[in-house]
Amino acid sequence: MALQSKDSMDSAVQGKDAVLAALPENRALASLLAWNADAVLDAKYALKELTVTIARDEIRGACQAVKAAGYAFLEDVTCVDWYPSEPRFQVTYHILSFSLKDRVRLISPVESIDPTIDSITPIWPSANFYEREVWDLFGVRFAGHPELRRIMMPEEWEGHPLRKDYPVEGYR
Repeated sequence: MALQSKDSMDSAVQGKDAVLAALPENRALASLLAWNADAVLDAKYALKELTVTIARDEIRGACQAVKAAGYAFLEDVTCVDWYPSEPRFQVTYHILSFSLKDRVRLISPVESIDPTIDSITPIWPSANFYEREVWDLFGVRFAGHPELRRIMMPEEWEGHPLRKDYPVEGYR
């Protein structure tokens, strides 16, 4: 049996209150709570990574708050389709702080009835292509996006192929 380091044996901390107690000095968490504690719906800390669930209507403000706290690099925007569950979609933002050598993941639930969330391109212009990819493949719209159009599939393509209810062989 291989020896494990202390860090790899640490158990995950789940739940907003438990994470707050476990990470009282985390800059990302502190900045989000100072900005709008009600927008933080849940939190999880596992494998040295913080994941914070943010209310859909508050994602742009949350991104501004963590950017002001030193998390200045948007690494990725992606999506998960939890069909048939509701909220169906989970838009995920991976954000890094080089100066702090830290990462935060913001996730935001999006309902299938109105799969729309605010664009974060005013905060990170690099979100442009990530948001277009999520729109193209999952059908989640980004309100305020400067040019939301297909990026992966042809313009005439019907539907969004990474949705779980999309036909395996496409629409015929």
